[in-house]
Formats: sequence, C-alpha cells, structure tokens
Amino acid sequence: MSRTSSSSTSLDAATIQFVRGLDEKVIPDVKLTRARDGSSGVATFQFVNPNVFDSSTQAQGEITGLFMIDEEGEISTTDVNARFANGKPQAIEATYVMKSPYEWDRFMRFMERYGEENGLGFTKA
Repeated sequence: MSRTSSSSTSLDAATIQFVRGLDEKVIPDVKLTRARDGSSGVATFQFVNPNVFDSSTQAQGEITGLFMIDEEGEISTTDVNARFANGKPQAIEATYVMKSPYEWDRFMRFMERYGEENGLGFTKA
C-alpha cells in the first residue's frame, strides 16, 4: 500500500516550500554565518527563477514564508523577499535566523537531508 498526498512531498523527504503543499523544485544557493561562540547564526537562501513564480502554480496560493520540512517536522521563516527585473519576478531571497545552538543544530540536520536528496555540497569559506 502506498501513501499519496495532494503534494509531491513524501513523508520522509526534506523539502522546501513557499506555498504550503507546493514543493520548490529550484535548488537554492545557501550562505551560512555563525557567531564565533556558536550561540546564533543566519542562513540566507537565494532561489533564481523558482517554480513558485510559474503561472501554472499561481493558483496554489500566495507565498507566506519559507517552510523547510523533513522527518523531524518543520522550521520556517517569514523573512522572504522577491527580486524583480523589468517588472517580472526573478528570484527569491529568504533569511532564516537561528538564535540558539539547538536551532543551529536542527537547521544543519535539515540541510544535511536536503543536501543529500538534491546534490548540494558544502564549501567552507
């Protein structure tokens, strides 16, 4: 017996959504910064021409945040901004602020799963 849902998210997949139920297919560029003492950090996501801008997905709803969903649950941010060129949306930048070592560790577990599933690598600056 297989499980199906209205979205393409499998129950154990790590996915990113801007509209609940609509997986973002564009893989973002992610930049991480962390306080020297490990107490906080910031992740900045850059999505170029994300599928949430496609006319075929507009009926799904409005962008309400960045939702990172995996087997542990969901982490999210509402700090999401669109970049426009010639009046058309081109990119989305989202910022997720981590205010504790626990939030950093949770985010890194999500990114490890998401990276494995989407072929993302980590490059230390």
